[in-house]
Amino acid sequence: MVKWFVPWEFDPAAVLGLAVAVAAYALGLARGARPAYWRRVLYGLGVLSMYAVMHTRLDYFAQYLFSAHRAQHLVLYHLGPFLIALSDPLPVWRRAPGAAVQAPRSAVRVYRCLQQPAVAGLLFVGLIAFWLIPSVHFDAMLSRDLYLLMNWSMAIDGLLFWWLMLAPRGGGHLVDPGYGTRIVVLVAVMFPQIAIGAFIALGPSDLYDVYAVCGRAFPLSPAQDQLYGGLITWIPAAMMSVVGALTLLRRWRREEAGPVGGGRERLPQESGRENG
Repeated sequence: MVKWFVPWEFDPAAVLGLAVAVAAYALGLARGARPAYWRRVLYGLGVLSMYAVMHTRLDYFAQYLFSAHRAQHLVLYHLGPFLIALSDPLPVWRRAPGAAVQAPRSAVRVYRCLQQPAVAGLLFVGLIAFWLIPSVHFDAMLSRDLYLLMNWSMAIDGLLFWWLMLAPRGGGHLVDPGYGTRIVVLVAVMFPQIAIGAFIALGPSDLYDVYAVCGRAFPLSPAQDQLYGGLITWIPAAMMSVVGALTLLRRWRREEAGPVGGGRERLPQESGRENG
């Protein structure tokens, strides 16, 4: 059982990322932040799920099975960042020591640029398409450095994208588009993902022959492996846009009906005091 938690290939950045994410949140809680219990659970699940697919035995299967690789990126790019963004960790992080340190102006400018809705949407779809170009994917799966670059670029951009989509309005964020804009972006990024997934699932069955070179973790035929990987890219990834849009519509409707707590969303089951 222990082998499932042991890194397939050690990545210091993954360990550091987990440590920072857990420590910042724990210190914020220790210094008085009181998010609702369900927010704490979502944050923990999001962080741990991203770590699990990057730095446990699950990473082995992602390197030796195309469908497992697509499941890994579903977590890295969609599910994990979605859960973290939905947990609204910023008020907790702000309580952590050192949180008041000003970021360099150049970093703020880059952040503002990347978080413009049109740029964020294009980058979100573009990264998926780029790393799935067969020749690029071939090189990435045979190079440790490129493989890490691929995974970290997906994880970081996933966090940026879903934070832009799901961050509470009126919280003093550097970029704070309206709900309508966010929903339009979510719908816009859904259809290219459907097209990419459908092409992989229904297209030529030898697109990703790198897995024939490396060997597959399970005895799946190349056609089956590619079909499952395409379906994962096609259906659950696109459905995350639907879930995100429904979440925003619900929040929008509640705020129009009567904002509580200065416009920040407060769900019925939420208990405890929100800090912001």
